[in-house]
Amino acid sequence: MVFPFKASPKLRPLLADPTRPFIHRDLSWLQFNARVLAEADLDTNPLLERVKFLSISSSNLDEFFMIRMAALGRSIAGALRKNDEPQLRRLRRIRSVILGSVEQVIRHQAKTLELLTPKLSEEGIHIISDPRATGTSYALGKQLFNERVLPELVAPTPYAPNQLTLLENVQMAAIFEASNLWVKLPRKLKSVMSIRDDATGSVYIFFLDWLLATYLAPAFNVEGDPVILRLTRDSDVTVELEEEDTESIPDVVLTSLRTRERGRPMRLQYHGKPSRDLLRFSHEALKLNPQQIFEAPATVGLHRLWSVLNEVPEEISSKPGLTHAKFTPLVPALISAAPNIFELLQKSDVLLHHPYDSFDSYVQFIRAAAQDTAVTSIQQTVYRMDALSPVIDLLKQAAQTGKAVRVLIELRARFDELNNLRLTDELRKAGIEVYFGFGKLKLHAKIALITRLENGVERYYTHLSTGNYHAVTARLYTDLAILSANQDIGEDARHFFEAVRKSEIPSSFKRLVPAPMKLHRRIIQLIDAEIAAAKDGKPARIFGKVNSLVDEEVIERLYGASQSGVKIDLVVRGACSLVPGVRGLSENIRVISIIDRFLEHSRIYYFESSKALYLSSADWMPRNFFSRLELAYPVLDDAIYRYLVSVVIPTYLADTVKSHELTSDGTWETPHPVEGAKPIRSQFYLEELTRNEYEGTPLDAPGR
Repeated sequence: MVFPFKASPKLRPLLADPTRPFIHRDLSWLQFNARVLAEADLDTNPLLERVKFLSISSSNLDEFFMIRMAALGRSIAGALRKNDEPQLRRLRRIRSVILGSVEQVIRHQAKTLELLTPKLSEEGIHIISDPRATGTSYALGKQLFNERVLPELVAPTPYAPNQLTLLENVQMAAIFEASNLWVKLPRKLKSVMSIRDDATGSVYIFFLDWLLATYLAPAFNVEGDPVILRLTRDSDVTVELEEEDTESIPDVVLTSLRTRERGRPMRLQYHGKPSRDLLRFSHEALKLNPQQIFEAPATVGLHRLWSVLNEVPEEISSKPGLTHAKFTPLVPALISAAPNIFELLQKSDVLLHHPYDSFDSYVQFIRAAAQDTAVTSIQQTVYRMDALSPVIDLLKQAAQTGKAVRVLIELRARFDELNNLRLTDELRKAGIEVYFGFGKLKLHAKIALITRLENGVERYYTHLSTGNYHAVTARLYTDLAILSANQDIGEDARHFFEAVRKSEIPSSFKRLVPAPMKLHRRIIQLIDAEIAAAKDGKPARIFGKVNSLVDEEVIERLYGASQSGVKIDLVVRGACSLVPGVRGLSENIRVISIIDRFLEHSRIYYFESSKALYLSSADWMPRNFFSRLELAYPVLDDAIYRYLVSVVIPTYLADTVKSHELTSDGTWETPHPVEGAKPIRSQFYLEELTRNEYEGTPLDAPGR
């Protein structure tokens, strides 16, 4: 499709192809990570929240190299094999822009850490990164090193300076160039450690590379200061399960996971002062582009800083200005006051808005099913689930009482593969049937189905969610879920579980919209319906809230809708390839991103002329449309529909505190406060609504 488009000078470097209006997804993702890092610079955020955002920006960057840079490397290799010079030039240009941006981010992170360190010290939290540290810092660091680091190390061994292939098999190492010795650092060593000073009550936080630089040489009587190297590998494990029987699938996944430890090197970070020869030998041995070798001026362990903050004692962390006010999710009174949750759902659907509504609401749903003698079966999906989830024990209890319990688990959920393998084993030992995603299709749908025998007739109760059945992330992510006794939805859910158990692609539904068979087509149809309405002079509007928007066909249709006069509002947390606000192309499209205390994770699709409102587990990405088992579910309850359309959607769009808006030149701008106007912070407002039991909203109707 051809669009009237000429890129502005600022926008041009961000485009995958300068002649087409699509921002490269990886460059857009780096912009998202920059928005995360920007939160660490805001003195309006609590101090420990700022440290959290700094650490998250670093761990995000790790995963970016493990997955996205690895994919880009494979694309470049493919273009080389095909002798596709134009594509090769484009990809190399993108790689160069990415690596240049990463260099800027690393410097920004170091400056932010330098800015935050003295502020933390004033509160009794000392981050030690100065090699000249003395006194208490030095003594406590030495204690940590001797107790928790040194026992895990073996003595330095020789290496030949021009044969650094030894790095291929490690994640972290300390190199003593002056002595031609090296020490392999075990994976179980934490990158960040803390210790408390009993005399003052203060907490001292040490990065592993600082401990090594300070104490390693004296411990082994080695000359010189070590250079600390940290290697990031390709971790994108691809497992296809075309012809595997159910029993052998866990072994296939486990075998494939072993390739992650031997993945192709994607980035080398160093802390210290390596010689040019060491850097040259490193990039030659690891087959890295020199641009993929980065100095970590602060530390190579910044990605783990957030985890150690959990060790800060409450008497320090509870000081004013260090954290947000304590947040306690609540079970809606509608559920907690109901004698029987199934009778409650027969009257109306129930909306759960996490984290404001507690995940315990879902736990109570499963507990009721496990204990109810009329319930004959419980089925649910698992993409990510915390190991200590109470849901696991409830499913076991249900199985022990003779109920049919079936769980569909995605063993290939990235970085949760081992957790899900352990869960599979645990559930099977309890007599629970376990099935998996199949072929190339990852099982990403979030759905649970309760079957209950009522007066001799089977009735269905479903839980559909945009987020995982994970009690920990349910306190950190915003997600929407609906509990429903709608029997059409229940029939669809039953069909979904039956199909996946048979390794068949679900397709024939009354209400639910599945991927990969129908979701993409349905989104296109709904956009086209808004275009037709606009051309007929009828009200036409589209709202989409997703984590990522990179599917080019959907974006092209949205451009066409804008050209037809359809008003389009998009809330996109992460990568967004669409360019809004371009005259003649997308001037009717507005794109914002919200970065706040909780990770925005819910997906909402709304099409005004069709009166279609869907919640979903799927982003608008090719992988969600075509490579995953996903579900979009319609909001059929009138009160919930009106609440989402008239309250939740406008609240997101009105945010003036934590929103960022994408401009036509590809940059993101924060809103300028209007003098005299009350600031609106969407997450705080929605939390307050929940605490007030939705007073004054469509969910406040009598009888609900």
